[in-house]
Amino acid sequence: MTATPTVQPSESSESKTLGVAREATARAVDHLLSRQDERGWWKGDLETNVTMDAEDLMLRQFLGIQDPDTLDAAARYLRSQQATDGTWATFHGGPPELSATIEAYVALRLAGDEPDAPHMATASAWVRSRGGIASSRVFTRIWLALFGWWRWEDLPELPPEIIYFPKWLPLNIYDFGCWARQTIVPLTIVSAKRPVRPAPFPLDELHTDPRRPNPPRPLAPVASWDGAFQRLDRALHAYHKVAFRPLRRAALRSCARWIVERQENDGCWGGIQPPAVYSVIALHLLGYDLDHPVMRAGLESLDRFAVWREDGSRMIEACQSPVWDTCLAAIALADAGLAADHPALVKAADWMLTEQIDRPGDWSVRRPGLPSGGWAFEFHNDNYPDIDDTAEVILALRRVDHPEPERIEAAVRRAMRWTLGMQSKNGAWGAFDVDNTSPLPNKLPFCDFGEVIDPPSADVTAHVVEMLAHEGRTYDARTRRGISWLLSEQEPSGAWFGRWGTNYVYGTGSVVPALIAAGVPASHPAVRRAVRWLESVQNEDGGWGEDQRSYLDAEWMGRGASTASQTAWALLALLAAGERDGEAVERGVTWLAGTQRPDGSWDEPYFTGTGFPWDFSINYHLYRQVFPVTALGRYVHGEPTGARPRSG
Repeated sequence: MTATPTVQPSESSESKTLGVAREATARAVDHLLSRQDERGWWKGDLETNVTMDAEDLMLRQFLGIQDPDTLDAAARYLRSQQATDGTWATFHGGPPELSATIEAYVALRLAGDEPDAPHMATASAWVRSRGGIASSRVFTRIWLALFGWWRWEDLPELPPEIIYFPKWLPLNIYDFGCWARQTIVPLTIVSAKRPVRPAPFPLDELHTDPRRPNPPRPLAPVASWDGAFQRLDRALHAYHKVAFRPLRRAALRSCARWIVERQENDGCWGGIQPPAVYSVIALHLLGYDLDHPVMRAGLESLDRFAVWREDGSRMIEACQSPVWDTCLAAIALADAGLAADHPALVKAADWMLTEQIDRPGDWSVRRPGLPSGGWAFEFHNDNYPDIDDTAEVILALRRVDHPEPERIEAAVRRAMRWTLGMQSKNGAWGAFDVDNTSPLPNKLPFCDFGEVIDPPSADVTAHVVEMLAHEGRTYDARTRRGISWLLSEQEPSGAWFGRWGTNYVYGTGSVVPALIAAGVPASHPAVRRAVRWLESVQNEDGGWGEDQRSYLDAEWMGRGASTASQTAWALLALLAAGERDGEAVERGVTWLAGTQRPDGSWDEPYFTGTGFPWDFSINYHLYRQVFPVTALGRYVHGEPTGARPRSG
């Protein structure tokens, strides 16, 4: 199938750049169409880091379900990701990471790699040079404690009685972001049970001193947050020894009930791998055998996270992104000139309509009277629709000339009502919850695995504002509050922080088109500052790139190897700001066209997606396709225009 172009100027009047852009767009559209599933959706691989693969193998070892073929395929993938210095990073081209290296090393030991093999000896020497297991993250040490390689007494404590904390009490489970909440509840069971399976081998080579694997460390000052929570953790350890047994048993049952109630129809939890892994372990510890329907469905769902590669290796996805990929693909194709009634777009709309969620989830704890109507990121995740997907799905549906327009109208009306009801009190939007901003969860010693709360972000808020503008709600008071918040969040450099994409290029590429769609003039000082910043960080080759290290170090803001997705984000902002004929846009479009592969796709090994800033990076394999198609399409055909009639 090929794109159906809109009205085009004559070939003689086209500039060279416009000509190559047209050709690149046509090839890219054909490629993207070829990747659509017959049921209407798109899904690219979601690549994260080797801890997913290592923990999958450790889970199988813990449950006694290890099989040689899986072990061999996973080990093959782990070895392929090891750097020449023996370490593993958490993103392509990133620095070595201690916990990832420890977990990958242990997984390879489970696969039979000997500790004196060169690649293993190099890895263990590096681990010792960085402080050994004692310096790794809490979650890594929890996995090692399951096999007696670390003492449970030397891990932070989080009791299952937390399930009874009322919603007004600090550190209740709804103070945590949904991804952390789903992980912490089962881990309270694991922490209470403190299981130890026989270790198949020692790990002395990963300690700086095997005789003292956990050397004592001084406590932080009592007046500091760290010091206060360290002392609270000591008190919780003491409580573990004297916990009132009937209350403890009741809390364990309540946690189990909470977990089972949140299992999705496909057997997973929250559509993401980590909560599923810990939920399976927790329920097993409470007596659920592997043939129990809940356990069987959970294990089958985990198998669906495996991507088997042509070389025989096996990579584990942390999550799957069909709704997100599909709405972005539909927007890209429509903006690239595909006819609004093209079968591919109609089929995509039909599939998205079936994915709308019509029941309450955890979000309703803080919005109990709000009717549902959002979309989730994954195939099955009815308990956790997110605002970002919902906004983008609305934008996608509005680009489709559907044979049953009343279905579109009804779906958008429900989604709009839900989205507006999820606005936080500061006027912005988070991803999954309302006003999930308590600073306390991030202070817990237990929570060193990344962001554990879900405050409003510029990128999500921008997508909502853009959607509201296209729905004819530019002057709605709620839209204006969102715009005001966005303007207040601009960095002194002119950029915006990117919470769910890397990083300032993503944030800026999201906010500028939203502001323009909402009526902010291109001459506005905030827009001009953003344009100047984007022009200042353009690479010499004409593209844009930004490394994950920008989350830690301001020197990396807007710096990194050029990538197709980040170049597209920058172009989307510049095009919206009226810079279509500028040199920066011409160079960016030329870079995209020049780096396109013969089949119409782009290669992008770099990670441009974000799970937790710095701590968990993502390479969405479809980003390299959908965003360049959108940017090239808008360069060739112009910006999407025209507000839709206001929905009720």
